[in-house]
Amino acid sequence: MPIELKMPALSPTMEEGTLAKWLVKEGDTVKSGDLLAEIETDKATMEFEAVDEGVISQILVAEGTDNVKVGTVIAVIAGEGEDASSAKAAPAPAPASEPKTEVPAPAPAVAPAPAPAPAAVPAASGDRIKASPLAKRLAAEQGIDLKGVTGTGPGGRIVKADLAGAPAGSAAPAVAAAPATAPAPAAAGHSEIPDFGIPHEDEKLSGMRKTIARRLSQSMQESPHIYLTVDIRLDALLKLRGELNASLESRGVKLSVNDMLIKALAVALERVPSCNVSFGGDVMRKYSRADISVAVSIPGGLITPIIVDAGGKSMSKISTEMSELAAKAKEGKLQPNEYQGGTASISNMGMMGIKQFTAVINPPQAMIMAIGAGEKRPYIVDDALAIATVMSATGSFDHRAIDGADGALLMKTFKELVENPLGLVA
Repeated sequence: MPIELKMPALSPTMEEGTLAKWLVKEGDTVKSGDLLAEIETDKATMEFEAVDEGVISQILVAEGTDNVKVGTVIAVIAGEGEDASSAKAAPAPAPASEPKTEVPAPAPAVAPAPAPAPAAVPAASGDRIKASPLAKRLAAEQGIDLKGVTGTGPGGRIVKADLAGAPAGSAAPAVAAAPATAPAPAAAGHSEIPDFGIPHEDEKLSGMRKTIARRLSQSMQESPHIYLTVDIRLDALLKLRGELNASLESRGVKLSVNDMLIKALAVALERVPSCNVSFGGDVMRKYSRADISVAVSIPGGLITPIIVDAGGKSMSKISTEMSELAAKAKEGKLQPNEYQGGTASISNMGMMGIKQFTAVINPPQAMIMAIGAGEKRPYIVDDALAIATVMSATGSFDHRAIDGADGALLMKTFKELVENPLGLVA
């Protein structure tokens, strides 16, 4: 009996995704554990594994197709001893956001292996170019003009495979001057921005950007933020970092200031547990472990991989884990358990020269620490004016869960740990 492969829910909140790439083709034999496809969610690109054995008899959803609902049949596997050519399924319905294309005669979504490939459909209708988000991104990176590319995806949509062989460096300017008598052309999707006649181009939001917009709007609307800032001397921490890195060099580990600040925040939360909480309406959730979400900038957005039990780990372990998580985040390979959760967050923009900023709380967490740049400043040391390396750190607290006095105690504890960093290695 044919086995239907359905669009998986790769995270508890996933409702739809983009089928970024097929790793198999019709006629391939697969077994449990084989990689079948790469699925893009709003946060990452994850691999989809087979759980059954058989032959891929039919692929129903082309790679590059976005807005594929969880549970949609995307391919069919013929079981052991079954004729692959007879193990077919009805074509998967097109995503709701895609208009149906009228054709003279019905055709299967994917032709059987012996049949010739379906005729290419022009990619654009009028001024609108239909292309998957992945194809658009790759075309922009490679300088390919999508107007000259023929799409073979559903409804003539351009997918990644259509870009092969397309001439690079031929892309038209991103914004062209609109005629004085005509408004700027509308882009795919709905815009809430008034058109003032300024030449522009509307780019469809990615799933990640939509999620960021929704969650941060929710945070600012629902969580009354209170901000507390302290100035912290870094000289002792920088000295200790140099000594530790000298001893860790043979192990290939190099601590960053951020690794040490992650540890400091986790230890501070353990010492001030009233700040290691989440507000839950009728309940206050108190965490017995400090899991620190670390803001990492990636193409198209921001993601927060988590250092689990950062207070209980050595700084060298935090450094190793952080390097691995950051690399996976930039490749879009994080698993849901690596970025969902956390009890508090840290965001460091000091490397960009930002002296001080306030960060938006990542719900359902109740606090986030914003780290500014360390810089030489006039500073009072032992009742005398001196030059010290100082940074400003600002904590954002959900005032429903954390009172100002508790937040102030956390900031004081964090400052003491950074200025007397031997407590981080004890």
